[in-house]
Amino acid sequence: MLGTLIVIAALIFFIINLPPGDYLSNQIAELRASGQESGVAQAEFLMREYALDRPLLEQFGVWMGIWPGPDGFSGLLQGDFGHSFELDRPVAEVVAEGMAFTIGLNLAVVLFVYVTALPLGVISAVKANSWIDRLAAFIGYVGLATPNFLLALVLMYYGNKAVGLPIGGGMASEFIDEPMSLAKLGSILLHLIAPVIVIGTAGMAAMSRRLRANLLDELGKPYVQTARAKGAPPTQALIRYPLRMALNPFVADIGNLLPQLVSGSVLVSVVMSLPTIGPVLLAALKSQDIFLAGFILLFVSALTLVGMLVSDLLLALLDPRIRLAR
Repeated sequence: MLGTLIVIAALIFFIINLPPGDYLSNQIAELRASGQESGVAQAEFLMREYALDRPLLEQFGVWMGIWPGPDGFSGLLQGDFGHSFELDRPVAEVVAEGMAFTIGLNLAVVLFVYVTALPLGVISAVKANSWIDRLAAFIGYVGLATPNFLLALVLMYYGNKAVGLPIGGGMASEFIDEPMSLAKLGSILLHLIAPVIVIGTAGMAAMSRRLRANLLDELGKPYVQTARAKGAPPTQALIRYPLRMALNPFVADIGNLLPQLVSGSVLVSVVMSLPTIGPVLLAALKSQDIFLAGFILLFVSALTLVGMLVSDLLLALLDPRIRLAR
C-alpha cells in the first residue's frame, strides 16, 4: 500500500503540473501586467520559499519530504501538507474544516447503501420476476439513470415542501461556530438525510442489481438443490452458502465505493451548499492551487487503498476458498 501510494502521489503531482503555470506564476503575470512590482516580489519570494522555482522532480521531492527544501526536510512525510496560495492558509487548516463533515457524510452514505442494497438485492433474487422484483428494478434503473445534481434539486424542493427537510448546508445557521450539543447534533443529522439519499441512490441501485444477479446464479447451482432435497430449511438453504458466495463482489466493491462517494459528491456539495472538501477541490483545481489539490487527491487515493485492504480482509473472512496458504 505504501509503495502504491508513493507512485500515485507522483502521478498526481506531475498531472497537476501538466497545465502551464501555477497559481503563483499566473499571479506574477497578472501583477506585472498591472505594474504592481511589490506584489511581484512577494509572489517570487513565495515561489522560492516553497521550492516552486526548482525543477519539477525536485518540487515533488520537497512536497513529499524526501528532498531538502528551503527549510530542510519538510513535506508530507513530516506532516507538512503545504500552503494554499489562493486562501493564504496552511493546507491542513483548510482541509480540516471540511474533513469531519466529509467523513461523517460518506460513512452515513456507505451505511445507507449497504443497509438498503442488501435486503433489496436478496428479495429481488428470491422473488425473481415478481412485482417486488420489478419494483426493485424500476428503483434501480431510476437511481442509475438520474444525475445526482438533478436528484438533489428535486429532493431539495419536494422534500422541503412535503416534510420540511432543510435545504442545503451542514446544519442550521444558529449552530455554526457553536460547541457540540444534542440540538446541534440533531440539526446535523437532519441536514444529512437529503445528501445521503442523493449521493447513495446510484450506489444502492448498482449494488442491489449486482447482488440479485450473483444470488440468482448461486441459487441455480446443484448444491442448493441438494440442500433443499435433503430438507434444509429455506432460510438456512439461502443464507448459509448461496448468500455468502454471492456477497463476494458485494464486499469487493468497498474499495471502489469510498473514493467514488468523495469524487461523486462534488457537484452535489456545490448544489446543496455542503461543507465538504469537494467544492474546495474543485476551486483548487480551477485556480491551480497545487498543494491543496494534490493533498485532497492523495487523500482520496489513500481512501481507495484502505477500502481495498478492508475488502480483502472481509473477503478472506467471508470465503475461506480465497485465503492464501503456504
